[in-house]
Amino acid sequence: MNELPQHIPSPCYVLYEEKLISNLELLRYVQDESGVKIICALKGFSTWAVFPLIKKYLSGATASSLNEATLIHEEMKTKAHTYCPAYIPSEFFEIAQRSSHITFNSMSEYSRYISILKNRLSGILCGIRINPGYSEISTDIYNPAISGSRLGVSRNELGKDLPSGINGLHFHLLCEQDSFVLERVLEKVEEKFSDLLKQCAWINMGGGHLITRNGYDTEHLIRILKEFKKRYPQAEIILEPGEAIGWETGILTSTVLDIIDKKDFKIAMLDVSFAAHMPDTLEMPYKPMVEGATDARKGAHTYRFGGSTCLAGDFMGDYSFDKELMPGDKVVFQDMIHYTMVKTTFFNGVKHPSIGMIDVAGKFRMLKDFGYSEFKNKLS
Repeated sequence: MNELPQHIPSPCYVLYEEKLISNLELLRYVQDESGVKIICALKGFSTWAVFPLIKKYLSGATASSLNEATLIHEEMKTKAHTYCPAYIPSEFFEIAQRSSHITFNSMSEYSRYISILKNRLSGILCGIRINPGYSEISTDIYNPAISGSRLGVSRNELGKDLPSGINGLHFHLLCEQDSFVLERVLEKVEEKFSDLLKQCAWINMGGGHLITRNGYDTEHLIRILKEFKKRYPQAEIILEPGEAIGWETGILTSTVLDIIDKKDFKIAMLDVSFAAHMPDTLEMPYKPMVEGATDARKGAHTYRFGGSTCLAGDFMGDYSFDKELMPGDKVVFQDMIHYTMVKTTFFNGVKHPSIGMIDVAGKFRMLKDFGYSEFKNKLS
């Protein structure tokens, strides 16, 4: 990333338009060469200020709630591909009005709502989420195929034909993985569901396709998608990555507030929170990269970062710098756009990071600043 303009506030999520466009260009290339549709999953990337830009490159967006479907409808000016683990009855009709595709998570939900779509709304494509019981995701909290999973139906819950009114199948079995994992996943899906896949008008392969990560074999992906499409030529194929769109497109700025000198190490207290503003670092968990820092090393200035909430576990470490940190110094966390802004909270009422963008000309533009009203309005 280039040097930051001086007037960027702290804390602040900063999206780089140039990098976003680079990701979108690659995704459009895969879309065009493979003949599939790639759509933006809002659960991973919901920066609606750039929805008009995304729409120029991709084929729409996917929602997992009425709020997301409404945001897609309002800001991308299109209807959503919608899947919810469970639909709220009072919201279902409104969700359907904003959706081109509706996917059901269970046979009971299908039975409950399919008549509404048949009798009151026409033209909506309906599907069922399937679960072959296979995934290579190692972190259980992100694994939808784990034993006892509530997500999707197994093969023994479906007959030899697709249920009446259903013309598509949806599966989501990847998490920041490559095309070789997808290839093995498709083998397992086809082992159990190939007869039903041949009846589909559309097949949604879900998200987790980290197509824009450096080293991802896009040509291999294009090849296996083409081969899959040959086996099911009647079906429209859909991918819905979220992280691939926002991957390495931006940062989270922060400022050192205090240095606490312990017996064996130093703590740099920051104006951001890992729990409230970077929750995946604790849930996955993973250690985010910091500009100008390395893992702890001898002879360097080493710090543990303390988050701004009173949660005991709101810390991350350890990082080494060539120069000593002082209150007022900037600390920049890398790759903090995808699956980060969408999961933030106002826990403890701590200051929520602003959201801004550096455009292709290098000019910073503030997109959103948060204050007391946002904190208060989510409470009562």
